Order: sequence, then C-alpha cells, then structure tokens
Amino acid sequence: MNNRIIKIYTFIMAISATITIDAQYISSITAPDTTIAISSDTSDIAVKIANTITAADIKVHLDILASDEYEGRETGKEGNRKAAQYIANHYDQLGLPNIGDDGKFQKVAFTWSKWDEKSIYVNDNRYKYLWDFLAFPARNNGLDSLKTDEVHFIGYGIDDPAYSDYKKKDYRGKVVLFFDGEPKNKVGKYHITSSDVPSKWSKDINTKLRTAYDKGVALALIITPDIKEMLGRNRSRLLSPQMELGDKSERTVDLVNHAYISTTIAKDIWGKKEKKVLKARNKANKKGKAKQVKLSTKLDVKLQKGIKTLFGENVLGYVEGTDLKDEVVVVSAHFDHLGKRGDDIYNGADDNGSGTSAILDMAEAFSIAKKMNAGPRRSVLFLNVTGEEKGLLGSAYYADNPIFPLENTVVDVNVDMIGRVDEKYANNPNYIYVIGSDRLSTELHKINESVNQKYSQLMLDYTYNSEQDPNRYYYRSDHYNFAEKGIPAIFYFSGVHRDYHMTTDTPEKIMFDKMEKVTRLIFHTTWQLANQDKRIEVDVKK
Repeated sequence: MNNRIIKIYTFIMAISATITIDAQYISSITAPDTTIAISSDTSDIAVKIANTITAADIKVHLDILASDEYEGRETGKEGNRKAAQYIANHYDQLGLPNIGDDGKFQKVAFTWSKWDEKSIYVNDNRYKYLWDFLAFPARNNGLDSLKTDEVHFIGYGIDDPAYSDYKKKDYRGKVVLFFDGEPKNKVGKYHITSSDVPSKWSKDINTKLRTAYDKGVALALIITPDIKEMLGRNRSRLLSPQMELGDKSERTVDLVNHAYISTTIAKDIWGKKEKKVLKARNKANKKGKAKQVKLSTKLDVKLQKGIKTLFGENVLGYVEGTDLKDEVVVVSAHFDHLGKRGDDIYNGADDNGSGTSAILDMAEAFSIAKKMNAGPRRSVLFLNVTGEEKGLLGSAYYADNPIFPLENTVVDVNVDMIGRVDEKYANNPNYIYVIGSDRLSTELHKINESVNQKYSQLMLDYTYNSEQDPNRYYYRSDHYNFAEKGIPAIFYFSGVHRDYHMTTDTPEKIMFDKMEKVTRLIFHTTWQLANQDKRIEVDVKK
C-alpha cells in the first residue's frame, strides 16, 4: 500500500456499551484475514440473494442515469426529473408500493436565489465582485439601491454587556463598517470572556448580523483580510445560485444586509481617517473600550436579489418487512449532480450515478427475497434523495419530514461514490472507505467488519472517519442528516479522483467489477441490520 505501514485491527473489539467516545473515532485500516475462505454457500439465503447483484445490472442503470440525455441531473432541472422518473419506474417494475405524497415521490420545495445585480462603488471607484467583495444572496434581503455620504466604523460590530460597539449610538438606516472577530488584549486574552477562548461573537457571524438587523442598520460591511481564501471555502455557494429548502420567496431574512469586503475597499472608505480608524481598533484591543469613527465617504451599493421557487423529488422504494416491519432500515444515495454549464454536461457517473445504481440493484435483490418469502424482517426504505449537491437538502427534508417515524428508523446506510479508485488505491481496487460506522453505534461498526470478513474481504479504510479529517467527509453526504437526529449511520465511499466534479466523470471510467463487490458488501451489512433479532443499539454518546 504505497509503502505505508498499516495497523491491522482485530475484528471483534471489546468495547463497552458505556464508553463515551470523544472525537477518538477509528481512523486506521482493517485488512481481512484472507486465509479464511469467503462464504459462497448458496444455502445461505444472504449469499443466494447477494449473487443477484451483478456488475452487468448496475451498468445498465448507470449508463442511463449518467448519459447526456439526463444533462447532469441538476436539482430543479429537467434532467433531474427524468432521473427521478427512471428510478420510480424501476421501483414500479419491482412491484414496490406507493408510499409518497405523490406515488413514489416525496415532493420537496426549494427556494433558488441569486444576485441579479451586485456592485459597490466607493468614491466613484467600482469594485469587483468575487475579487474585492463577496455577498451571499440567501443570507440577504437585498438592496435595490443604497446611496450615502457617510459610513460609520464601529470596531467589531458587537453588543455585549462586557463590550459594546453600539453603546449610546443609533445606527438606524445607517451603513456600518466593522472587523470580523473580537477585541483581545496584548497577551491574547479576549475582553469578553477574559480568557484565550473566543466568545459567541467570533464563533458565529450571525450573532453580529442579527444584532445589526435588530438595531435597524441598513447595511453592514465586514472587513475580511483574505477574500480569496473565503471565496475558496465558499466557491459553490458563490458561483452558482443558492438553493434552500422550502418556499421562502416571501421570507424576510433576519440578518442585516451585508457584504464581506477586502482591505482595499476598507482603505478607500477610511480615506484620510485611516490612522484614526486603526487607533480606534487598537484602543478596543488594548483597553476593551469601543470608539466609533464617522467617515465621510461616497458609497453606492446595489445588491439586487432574484428569487424563484423550484420543486424536486426524493424517490422512495419501500420493501415491507415481516415480523419487525414497523422498524425501518434506510438505504440512501443522492441522484442529483451538477447539471450543465453552457454546453458542458457534468454527467456525474461516479458522483453519484454509482451509489444510485447500487441501491437500485439492492432494491431488486431485496424484492426478490420478499417474493421468495425469505425476508427481510425489518422494512427497508431505499431513499433516493435530490439536492445533495446544494447542501444535503433532500435528505435534510426527509429527516425533518420522515415517511416513517424517526424513532422507528434503525439506521441509515449511505452510498456515495463507489465506482472508482483514488490515488492511494490506484493499484488495489479491493477496498472501500467507511465513515461514521462507530460514531453512534459500536455494534454497527462490528457488524460491517464481521460481514466483510465473511462475505467480501475488502480492505476497510477508516482514514476519513477521523474527527481530524481536513476533508470533513463525515459532514458532506446524506447520512449526516440522520446522524444529527441520533440515528446510527454508515457511509461507503471510494474517494475522490481527478474527474471529481468535472465533465470527465463519465460512465466508461466506472469500475463495475469493483462496484459489484462493494455493493454486495453493502447488501450483506444491510441484510444483517434488517434481519437480526434485536435492532442495533445507540451506545456512543455524542
């Protein structure tokens, strides 16, 4: 494995149900014991049903879903609707019942917002959006036009008993300018907390923005030293229209209209009073005392907002259980992708045509078992969600509006990008990254490990399960909305590659033999979860 030292963990881990895990989740690699033969005895119903999952069947689905005809399956667009209909038709062909609010669909409303016009002029100098300033349409109410000859520098935009930039001042209808963060003294102690731990005013910018809104401020300009870095962190939210759950076309955002500005704009606003502004900031830091500076500046701002309500669908494939049918195992995968940009199509074969195709074939396997009167005991919901690329929106909607009560939802098994290999495993496709399996239930983790040893013998890599994972993958796919509700979740993922979120993520690059192996592992884990006598326990404290 690229000369890395791999620590091999035993499969049966003696973990007490009373252990509290505090950001110490497993992040190593489990290698299977290949001296033990993989179980292939078809008298085992799990083996017999798993064998119906094939690379050929998966390929049929994926070639269609990731074709140019589906135009990248962007949420709210025609290609996404075609994909939803294809998935629903497949479930119809399997004879699965209608359980949605519209057949096999759970309708989801989205509010789409973008800037129709965005400009900032300071003293007749025009500044460039995404270069000199940033603003998020979904977090603003919008300004058709704002012109003023004065801006008020107010330090840090804080109103706290320990320190206030608003004390005895009225900024209704005014433009205020402030720095991000909060004041701290020369030894690094924050004035508000009297410690080296920042207060809520640093941790959540909304605290400042709501305060300014409540005080009637017309516009807040937030001085941001590194606009490029902020753009990098929020590229997708800034370069594409923002989408939120629900019909919010009539909503008023309870945040002040605001923009993040570069120090270049700030200095133009300060003008000849730059030293006075910096002196005021230094006083706030040294003594914890606020001082405002009124700046005579010609300012012209337009943040004109466009809003549209769109509708999409989650697609529901339901296999009813037998004696434990009131308990539900959810198997999720998002079917949306990035759509088109001009004539360029982002086909999204791996992301997430692979996961979608995998659970379509799994649904067929479970329906075969049911027709054979062979289970499952618990009901299984194959949940195909939209809006993942817009911020995990489809799964968030389901988690807030579940078809089945969350208290009866045993687990979420999530599949997102399992059709390729990353650089680390370029020469060994016999692996899968596993994320989240031990975060709420140690039993879930052990089930997946034992099932893998018995039926699949893939390398199980937990690198991205680490709380210190800089990629934050645990928070970036649909299982997270279930985990947030206290439902154990396991996420299967084969890593990113050079075609990730590119037009080159196309079907001919999918490794269908690998997909067959991974999908059978996911099936076996799901089968165990759906059929064992007792539902898995939540035994890890968050």
